[in-house]
Amino acid sequence: MPDSSQFILGADLAGQPVCQAMRLANRHGLVAGATGTGKTVTLQHLAEAFSDAGVAVFAADVKGDLCGLGAVGTPQGKVAERIAGMPWLEHRPQAYPVTLWDVHGKSGHPLRTTLSEMGPLLLGNLLELNDSQQAALYAAFKVADREGLLLLDIKDLKALLGHLKDNPQVLGEDSALMTSGSSQALLRRLATLEQQGAEALFGEPALQLPDLLQPAADGRGRIHLLDASRLVHEAPKVYATFLLWLLAELFEQLPERGDADKPLLALFFDEAHLLFSGTPKALQDRLEQVVRLIRSKGVGVYFVTQSPGDLPDDVLAQLGLRIQHGLRAFTAKEQKSLRAVADGFRPNPAFDTLAVLTELGIGEALVGTLQDKGTPGMVERVLIAPPQSRIGPLSEAERAALIAASPLQGRYDKPIDRESAYEILMARKGQVPSAQQAPAEESLADKAGEFLQSAAGQAIKSAVRQAANQFGRQLVRGLMGSLLGGSKRR
Repeated sequence: MPDSSQFILGADLAGQPVCQAMRLANRHGLVAGATGTGKTVTLQHLAEAFSDAGVAVFAADVKGDLCGLGAVGTPQGKVAERIAGMPWLEHRPQAYPVTLWDVHGKSGHPLRTTLSEMGPLLLGNLLELNDSQQAALYAAFKVADREGLLLLDIKDLKALLGHLKDNPQVLGEDSALMTSGSSQALLRRLATLEQQGAEALFGEPALQLPDLLQPAADGRGRIHLLDASRLVHEAPKVYATFLLWLLAELFEQLPERGDADKPLLALFFDEAHLLFSGTPKALQDRLEQVVRLIRSKGVGVYFVTQSPGDLPDDVLAQLGLRIQHGLRAFTAKEQKSLRAVADGFRPNPAFDTLAVLTELGIGEALVGTLQDKGTPGMVERVLIAPPQSRIGPLSEAERAALIAASPLQGRYDKPIDRESAYEILMARKGQVPSAQQAPAEESLADKAGEFLQSAAGQAIKSAVRQAANQFGRQLVRGLMGSLLGGSKRR
């Protein structure tokens, strides 16, 4: 019988529980299968298992029905029959502590980061830049670093590019990198990003990792769901780049944990092929490195996709738990792919893995777990245990109620536009942004301005500028910096 050190996946052909040790859950995993075979319900069950163990979860809700985690389940029909067939399963219909997020802030808390935090490598991937354009972007970030210009949102970067066009001498030895063509191309790509509505991703208040890791009041891990139903179809590059940023941010900020009895966080990346499709080789190499190393930080990464072939071989080789739902093969190429999937499991003499792949029903899967010593166990044909929460989406009213009751209510909902590159560069031109124009009568700001013109004020300005430059250097390194031989935390 399973205990608290394991989480149940389902029942094997003999009706016995199939489990995975929780201490091995940071060895990552894969949930794959054709459309309609039950991947989302499996993902839902896994999220519940982690939450019950006190492990935080971040998942992309691509279809919009994973949010049913926030409502009590009402098992009936075949689901109720499956529960009855697992008498050892402690199935208690319940809702889970769910926090909803949405880049546009409409169906959840607004989800933001800043351009400085994302850094030029990931931003270049988002903008799909060529080598010369990428070099120009790096040159612009170096100037922002040197001059203490925080790049928080898109208008900050556009202002910086305009500044470099008017003052090319500030580029120094990098002046040859910022050609007129590269600058215009960057501005065009930023305009395209704005047309996609992606500017909502950049700004403050930016996501703080401790908010993802904070447990619910009852000790369960909080489940954070990103509403990606629109994002995946309308701006897939934005979706993929945000997930890459989150992975890099976790790797950068979390301390080493060594061997632990459970992970700190489980990440579920649905439509995982988007993370690798069209990704430059240099970035893909870094991503594979992060996946390999981040498990020591207590993070388990679970890729959700149709076929294991959607992932690079170097990533597949690192995935401990494999849950493969049914696949269909109608062409010679698909038959070859099917054989590759079957060969990825440790054979079980009780059945033919290749034959079973095309026979699996909805909610059935071939499962390869890790044994106690971390070696692959034999593949099992498994009936996945049903979730305890609702199978299906929340209503608009239920979603609104969940957002209103969130412990993060009010923390991210109102945008903040503090002084950054745009305001500083406009001030240098003598153009104070309208939102920051001072009233005609003398104010504290006026008096402060008079003080800053004095000798003492000049000394303070110099000290503040040095501090700002240092702060800027810390932020604009980019979160993949430590993997490129540098470190943003200096």
